[in-house]
Amino acid sequence: MADVAGPAADPATWSCPLPLRDHDTVVLGHGGGGRLSAELVEHLFLPAFGGADPAGLHDAAVVEAGGARLAFSTDSYVVRPLFFPGGNIGHLAVHGTINDVAMAGATPLFLSTAFIVEEGLPLEVLGRVAEAMGEAARLAGVRLVTGDTKVVDQGHGDGLFVTTAGVGLVPPGVHIGPDRARPGDAVIVSGSIGRHGIAVLSVREGLEFGTVVESDTAPLHGLVAAMLAAAPGVHVLRDPTRGGLAATLNEIAASSAVGVEIAERAVPVPPEVRAACGFLGLDPYAVANEGVLVAFVDPASVDAVVGAMQDHPQGRGAAVIGRVTDAHPGVVAAVTAIGGTRIVDLPLGEQLPRIC
Repeated sequence: MADVAGPAADPATWSCPLPLRDHDTVVLGHGGGGRLSAELVEHLFLPAFGGADPAGLHDAAVVEAGGARLAFSTDSYVVRPLFFPGGNIGHLAVHGTINDVAMAGATPLFLSTAFIVEEGLPLEVLGRVAEAMGEAARLAGVRLVTGDTKVVDQGHGDGLFVTTAGVGLVPPGVHIGPDRARPGDAVIVSGSIGRHGIAVLSVREGLEFGTVVESDTAPLHGLVAAMLAAAPGVHVLRDPTRGGLAATLNEIAASSAVGVEIAERAVPVPPEVRAACGFLGLDPYAVANEGVLVAFVDPASVDAVVGAMQDHPQGRGAAVIGRVTDAHPGVVAAVTAIGGTRIVDLPLGEQLPRIC
């Protein structure tokens, strides 16, 4: 990989020009997985809850019970439209929670689900979503073991919202977390980015980009198991959903107090996604994904881990896109195609509302 640190760049001296934000009401950006979401958690939820275990502030909390280490996660899915190329809200609800549990290195075992249904939703639609969830769970080898259903008045919902929670077992000796990145670690993505967000946007807005862009929604726990079996040295795993790759790299850089440097030429962005983002003025690094993971891996384990990823159906597009540095802690920098350096900032809110 090329040296991604520009000799004249000093990212530690750069700052974001955005003003401080002071909202009296919730805005869509508070749910976008970016800076506004982080502020909501830090300034509203944590004080109200009396603080929280840092392990519970990420995709899944790892807790000990009965001598076992369990990964526990919950997430809500409010995507609009409910059906999109490559999947639907049911697939997202199952795959998303499986992936959150898997990003702790755990083997997902059980899921719960809760439906909030708006009066008037056709039963045929609800049935298709439920069947998709059942099939996705069976194929992933997890069990849907409990759930709940509520119906709200017509006009007081948006068709259907789904919440899932998941529990998985963390194998002995596996310790993965967003605060474990170390200088020298390689930054790896498992495949191309941006397809899910563009797939949803194309259907919702009736846009055509010359080809059908399908969501990448998929379970990643099998890929994670293959990576962990190939070599030790996997320090961090995250799936870049809301906020995309940009939010994920910034969160890890901040949690681990390290700098991250990536080479833009190495980041796999499909041509159709790049074209759509260029047309719409979007940053593909901030577009959501539902079947991609980011890994921070010790240099001694990189070849074995990348090889195992490329041998797995969900990791055939795996690529090393950057490295961790002890310079500019908390900052993500990217070397552009023409050799310049730019900051990859944490997105403020949501580029594409209601995509997860």
